[in-house]
Amino acid sequence: MKKTHNTLWLLVVFLFSSNLLFGQEDLMDLFGEEEPTTDYATATFKTTRVVSGHSIENPANGVLLFTISHHFGRLNQGAYDFFGLDQATIRLGLEYGINDRLSVGIGRSTYQKTFDGFLKVKLLRQSTGVRNMPLSVSLFSSSDLFSLKWQDTERSNYFSSRLSFVNQLLIARKFSESFSVQLTPSYIHKNLVVEKGTNDNFAIGISGRYKITKRLSINMEYFHNLPGYVADNFENPLAVGVDIETGGHVFQLHFTNAQPMFERAFITETMGKWDNGDIYFGFNISRVFTIKKPKEFIE
Repeated sequence: MKKTHNTLWLLVVFLFSSNLLFGQEDLMDLFGEEEPTTDYATATFKTTRVVSGHSIENPANGVLLFTISHHFGRLNQGAYDFFGLDQATIRLGLEYGINDRLSVGIGRSTYQKTFDGFLKVKLLRQSTGVRNMPLSVSLFSSSDLFSLKWQDTERSNYFSSRLSFVNQLLIARKFSESFSVQLTPSYIHKNLVVEKGTNDNFAIGISGRYKITKRLSINMEYFHNLPGYVADNFENPLAVGVDIETGGHVFQLHFTNAQPMFERAFITETMGKWDNGDIYFGFNISRVFTIKKPKEFIE
């Protein structure tokens, strides 16, 4: 009897030890304990643009994003020009996610026949849990080259005069599943200034998104140029619109007083006034192509 009793005790000790060695996670689940994790905010905005300006989002690792951006003419042009629909300004763009933090892009606009290219790097990601970060922050840097023929051929015209540069911090927070806000302090440098103004310009952008349904949201975007840096005949750009998701496509429909659709031009060279009816109806259409299978985000 004593031998049987000792055998039972040895069996209990063996089972308990095995559980500690091989089933520790199950034992933690039994007592309601979970390993600490970090939860990252996702889909702060639906695509890489809020309206014309960049959002905090990047294409996923190995994903190519093709975007067609289109602005018609001004609504106040009247019925003869079909309220602006007879005219068009277009930008075609490609963006690619090199990895989970870095993306690159190129584009071509009919406005001033401009080529542009950019880099966007994720510096911080909003998160809770082990790593608690209240904001997402990215660095955006671009350059553009206008290829219009020189209007004054008598003077010395340099290739470098065609170049401009933009640097921005994209600072965003997703407050809920429905509401996101982004601040965008911006520095713009133009090698050549045609209108009265300065080569260096500073602006601050504020934009937001409010989801109405799973596939529909309202977006707003505004950039304020610091006084004294741009010519008096230029206005601050304001845009409002909606995002509509249809699976592989995202349609962005919007109204804005800015005709161009790349940073240097729409931030510092907007001439339309909302109160005069200088409003452009436009849209962005985005389509994604998976070049390589995306990997899990790596910290």
